[in-house]
Amino acid sequence: MDDHKLKVFCTVAETKSFSKASEIIHLTQPAVSLQIQALEEIYETKLFDRSSNTVTLTHQGEILYKYAKDILALYAAADKDIGELTGLVKGSISVGASSTIGNHLLPSVLADFRGTHPKIKIHLFVGNTKRIIELLNTGNIDIGFVEGDVTRQKLVVEKLIQDELVVIVPASHPWAKKKEVSIYDLTKEPFILREEGSGTRQIIEKYLNKHGISTQDMKVSMMLGSTEAIKEAVESGIGISMLSRWAARKESKYGSLKLISIKEERLYRDFSLLFHKNSIASHAVDEFLTYLKSYPFEKLIE
Repeated sequence: MDDHKLKVFCTVAETKSFSKASEIIHLTQPAVSLQIQALEEIYETKLFDRSSNTVTLTHQGEILYKYAKDILALYAAADKDIGELTGLVKGSISVGASSTIGNHLLPSVLADFRGTHPKIKIHLFVGNTKRIIELLNTGNIDIGFVEGDVTRQKLVVEKLIQDELVVIVPASHPWAKKKEVSIYDLTKEPFILREEGSGTRQIIEKYLNKHGISTQDMKVSMMLGSTEAIKEAVESGIGISMLSRWAARKESKYGSLKLISIKEERLYRDFSLLFHKNSIASHAVDEFLTYLKSYPFEKLIE
């Protein structure tokens, strides 16, 4: 079934941008324009008004958008019903995840799932929470995974597992044999922060502020733009930091980093599963959701 043009059309309509749509659906902007042009030739009318700074639907475009959403939903429903009748679990699943989940948690889960469901293809996109929600709202991913709080909007949000943000120190550090340290001790050590705008940094700053500490009170030695860079800097002895326990589990296992909890109050956040309220999940997506809800995540962090 050739639903590709309709998916491209709906993405442009929902993002109000040819360039943003091209990023989301991984097509060049000229390719997106050609798909829209082909639809306009089929219906012999303009579907978008491009005269302003934003792209808006014409009246004819609004009519097509309504039917396109219904058609895509019917395609999904037909695929699901036929799959359930035949008993064949196949197809593809598009998954979006924020960085800690996408880089440190899901790869093991997806590998295990593929071992039991070899006919299901999985596409994983890693981005920030804002982008994951955008992809869900435009129907370009089936499921999202994000860290921290989420504005529900038109989304169903379900807690998947709990994450703890812990202090990380190199194996040679005087704290390496401790299981807990005081939050106030963090102000005495060179500290490595994530860059401005990082979700993890915002959570850490909020937590510090709750205990009367600001980043100005810290001996910030460096600000880095990725979890991997922070781990390498800590391993090199440049300073200490705070990261997700999931993000540092391999280094902890092999002994290059030591993970320490905060004595006064442990810092937890949720990893959440997101999907659109109005979406019709395929048979493959249903199988994956069932698999996730019984998956032994604890075995990955032992």
